Amino acid sequence: MPDSRLEADSRARLLDRLAESRAVTDELFRIVRPETLYSRPIPERHRIVFYIGHLEAFDWNLIGDRALSRGPVHKEFDRLFAFGIDPVGGGLPADQPADWPGLGEIQAYGDRVRRQLDDILRDQSSNAESRWLYPRDTILNVAIEHRLMHAETLAYMFHQLPVKTKVPPRDYLTINTVSAGPEFHPRMLDIPSGRATLGIPPGGRSFGWDNEFKSYTIEVPAFAIGANKVTNGEFLKFILAGGYDHRSLWSASDWGWIKNQNIRHPRFWLKHGGEWFYQAMFEEIPLPMDWPVYVSHAEASAYSLFVGKTLPSESQFHRAAYGTPEDAEREYPWGDALPNASLGNFDFRRWDPVPVGSYSAGRSAFGVEDAVGNGWEWMATEFAPFPGFEAFPFYRGYSADFFDGKHYVMKGASPRTAGCLLRRSFRNWFQPHYPFVYASFRCVKGQGGPGC
Repeated sequence: MPDSRLEADSRARLLDRLAESRAVTDELFRIVRPETLYSRPIPERHRIVFYIGHLEAFDWNLIGDRALSRGPVHKEFDRLFAFGIDPVGGGLPADQPADWPGLGEIQAYGDRVRRQLDDILRDQSSNAESRWLYPRDTILNVAIEHRLMHAETLAYMFHQLPVKTKVPPRDYLTINTVSAGPEFHPRMLDIPSGRATLGIPPGGRSFGWDNEFKSYTIEVPAFAIGANKVTNGEFLKFILAGGYDHRSLWSASDWGWIKNQNIRHPRFWLKHGGEWFYQAMFEEIPLPMDWPVYVSHAEASAYSLFVGKTLPSESQFHRAAYGTPEDAEREYPWGDALPNASLGNFDFRRWDPVPVGSYSAGRSAFGVEDAVGNGWEWMATEFAPFPGFEAFPFYRGYSADFFDGKHYVMKGASPRTAGCLLRRSFRNWFQPHYPFVYASFRCVKGQGGPGC
């Protein structure tokens, strides 16, 4: 028989986490000046104001409506703020600021949703648990992680805004200098053949999204992988060698994209008077050569081909990041200890990258640096279901809508990825021509070779 004290502890912990996730997104919206909230920093995404309503609408639609059948809070707003967008094929939204409700209306809606949800979630009556149509803990984890994923989405959206439209938080430390440090020498690590286990086993105790199930094990042949993510300095060599002009380095669709959009350098780079600069979240600084480069999948693929290598597959990444010479597997690259500030650049501690290899304590058993943190990593693997995949019955489109051959897996984490998303099985994904996300990469080769 379940221990009621454990159930109460679990409920209290999840409610605390929900409150903490709300505080994260509330604070994030405060860095944008009010007159900017109706702008659209990224053409493919909604205006910022949509997300103020979306986070609350999602929680109500998930918990109040689908899990508890309470019906709408505000029928129009529940629907208006229900879904984000991910246009495929070049279609862009054409709405205008006047098409959206006023900020006061949206905030009042959010306040109302939170009050009603909090009343429901604090209900400890004897029949409260039986009202849930789906497991309560799963539903609350979905709400929490969805919000924290948007905290990262909003960060890279806000990154595209002019500096003058943002107000740094009080604890922000200005990037005064960028030390080049010792000259960076890329190197490859030989990874012996061995197994890689992807996903979560059925009945596993940890929460996971539907695309993380079911687990399976694959034998991975020997390969070599970059010890570090590719840096800005390395990518600059690609640019200086005319990489964006060599048709042979790009697929047909990628070549069409860079030419149609006149892509000549990574989205986060700027050039003034012949000098390269980096657009950090709250300031512009000289290009840090030893920071990981953030690029689209198309750019990462072209660079990899330029140096005679490829992007890693999802299984190769797992083998290098979580495997061991003894063929055991770790929960995290560094071992089984929970993530902390000494192990990587993640969990909202910084707004921007740091030099590659800054966290020696976070290395994998094979010596891979920053496998978790400092930037997501593009995989060569298309986003697709694992064998035995079953969509969440309460959120059927979360993964399945993107099993379309037009999205690629990303692994690891960025500086703005929440700690709960650092689990080994978590999978992120984006379209190959999306340059805004905090996405880095590293190269692999079948049998070793010079650094990439």
